[in-house]
Amino acid sequence: MVYYFKARPEAGDYTIFMGLDNYENEELIKYGFPEDVWFHVDKMPSAHVFLRLHKGQTFDDIPEGVLEDCAQLVKANSIAGNEVNNIDVVYTPWHNLKKTISIDVGQVGLHNSKMVRTVKVEKRINEIVNRLNRTKVERKPDLKAEREAVNEVESTERKNQLREKGDAA
Repeated sequence: MVYYFKARPEAGDYTIFMGLDNYENEELIKYGFPEDVWFHVDKMPSAHVFLRLHKGQTFDDIPEGVLEDCAQLVKANSIAGNEVNNIDVVYTPWHNLKKTISIDVGQVGLHNSKMVRTVKVEKRINEIVNRLNRTKVERKPDLKAEREAVNEVESTERKNQLREKGDAA
């Protein structure tokens, strides 16, 4: 089960999502998209929250309000993090997540710690969490099939671009 949320409407059309448990998180980690950004409470157990950016955006382009939505959702879905104030939420592009055989299910390492940003969350803002929860939709997606479909479209686009370059020459 994956939970999908809509970020604040004035920020644009952004989807935020998280897995039900460690096994769902493992699938989200495995079949992520290059446009995905991963969020987690720093040094505490919490949900793995993902934000799907628009093509061409980087994690430095995340609108402030969307960043706040993601950070609040992570805090609200961390037992320890939800009980204390002034926590740090870390975020990084999906491709910076590292899985090895020695890492437990649902946990990740990082390829490059310099690609991690931190946002301070002083306290839980119920107005934000409640707004996000009103948009929550539960689905059982076939993450592997979604990823393969995107790979196929991107491969076809690359082939067409190469063919067009060859025709123009």
